[in-house]
Amino acid sequence: MQAFIQYSRQFTNPITQIASQMNLLQSGLASAERVFEFLTAEEEAPEVASSRGIRSPAGHVVLDHVSFRYQADQPLIQDFDLDVQPGQTVAIVGPTGAGKTTVVNLLMRFYEIDSGHIYLDGVDAHELPRERVRSMFGMVLQDTWLFAGSIRDNIAYGKEGAGAEEVVAAARAASVDHFVRTLPDGYDTVLDEDASNISAGQRQLLTIARAFLADPAILILDEATSNVDTRTEVHIQEAMARLRKGRTSFVIAHRLSTIRNADSIVVMNAGRIVEQGSHAELMQRRGFYHDLYASQFADAVEAVS
Repeated sequence: MQAFIQYSRQFTNPITQIASQMNLLQSGLASAERVFEFLTAEEEAPEVASSRGIRSPAGHVVLDHVSFRYQADQPLIQDFDLDVQPGQTVAIVGPTGAGKTTVVNLLMRFYEIDSGHIYLDGVDAHELPRERVRSMFGMVLQDTWLFAGSIRDNIAYGKEGAGAEEVVAAARAASVDHFVRTLPDGYDTVLDEDASNISAGQRQLLTIARAFLADPAILILDEATSNVDTRTEVHIQEAMARLRKGRTSFVIAHRLSTIRNADSIVVMNAGRIVEQGSHAELMQRRGFYHDLYASQFADAVEAVS
């Protein structure tokens, strides 16, 4: 019997090894595809020589007849107009592919618009160096990005030359100081490459602390509570509310129930603004936003039942 098992292993081991190598090969091909896609991507357009700057950004953002397309024959953003006053919270909602994320990419000049203008505090963003434009923005995204290093270094990444007291102050503002101090090494706790040694909610709070430290005039907030428990979600929502206070904020909303208190809700479809107003106003109109909200509510009820 033992001889049979030994011979059977000799027969199956090569097959197992081939299957393992095939998995590695497929993973390598997928990685190579992404690398070559990056290498073949078009370079950013050269900067326009300009010494213009904004000394104390207030966060007034205007999009004036903005149009943009990724491909020449497929228009995406068309004749887009939006005026956001300093300190306002504007939620951008719409179905997948409506152009919500594209608007954010255009604001930060990750792409150049085809026509129209984007003004930051009255200055055409095209006349400002990309570095200055992006320094005005802070981002808290659904997918957190933390690097292998200490918690202190991850928070301090938000501001060059930040001191220890500033890091702690930002952590307290983001409600992250308490949990950090419960760790054996506190702020010197080293995160692994994907920060898997802390929870998803704790990772999100660290990115909020980083945004507090950066102290930007304008915030980009992608809904950050989809993968956390209810109690952690409350802490994250409270921290984000403190972060938005006094700052212009663009909230890319996926769950419409979380943006009912926004100053203005911009409803997008096929690259255009189809509706705009407060939650109450849009619900009374019983238009596109009302249908989106009702469908999400119906889906939630169905999931519970």
